[in-house]
Amino acid sequence: MSTYPFSTVLSRGLLAGAAAGVTGAVAALLIVEPQIESALVVEEARAATGTAGHSHDEELVGRAMQVFGGLVATVAVALCLALIVAVVFAATRHLLPGRDDFRRVGLLAGLGFVVVALLPAIHFPANPPGVGDPDTVNQRTGQYLSFIIAAAAVSWLALLAHRRLAGWARPAPYRTVVAAALAVVGYALLLALWPATGVDVPADIPAALLWEFRLASLAQLATMWTVLGVVFGLLLTPARTGDRRTTLANVA
Repeated sequence: MSTYPFSTVLSRGLLAGAAAGVTGAVAALLIVEPQIESALVVEEARAATGTAGHSHDEELVGRAMQVFGGLVATVAVALCLALIVAVVFAATRHLLPGRDDFRRVGLLAGLGFVVVALLPAIHFPANPPGVGDPDTVNQRTGQYLSFIIAAAAVSWLALLAHRRLAGWARPAPYRTVVAAALAVVGYALLLALWPATGVDVPADIPAALLWEFRLASLAQLATMWTVLGVVFGLLLTPARTGDRRTTLANVA
């Protein structure tokens, strides 16, 4: 029986990450950057009127370079996420429900989006430039990362529950519903109980701009995770649908 070596899984994951990064960068340029530009206009007006609380220093890096750096960072982040997804997939493939690797990768990418993007966006919504206290960055970063780790643990427990219910005298959909319900309850408890640092939004930031920026940021992440899951799943799918001999090497 032919198998996918672990190195092949990683390389195909990185290819999917490159595709996701490029797509995410394009999405950032088209839907996120316009919101950032609008926020910068507000911030510059605030500095010009002296309400910013500090002098308006000349930027060390031009706006064009900032945009380019952000796009490069998006690709780099997508590659890192793809590497993590590939390693986690190889190690947990036996726990992931699904009739083929395309569905298993799709489930893992969906969980990745929920854990890394959706839940943090609800509990720690993104803010445009000019919003947030720089003195609380370290505190907010620690809470953000620990929240993601806790959400990943909830997802892992839900997958384990699905696995442990394999011998349950019920059809497979019952196991899926129970595991999904456990995950939803766990996520809800995290959202309700996890501490969050409140961010004061300046009065000169329009509410429409704030929400459009947050929605655009979430849409960019959704696009990136979707492309990652679809491309990675396709790369792990045999070219011939009738060929069932190609499987993933067990590296767990």
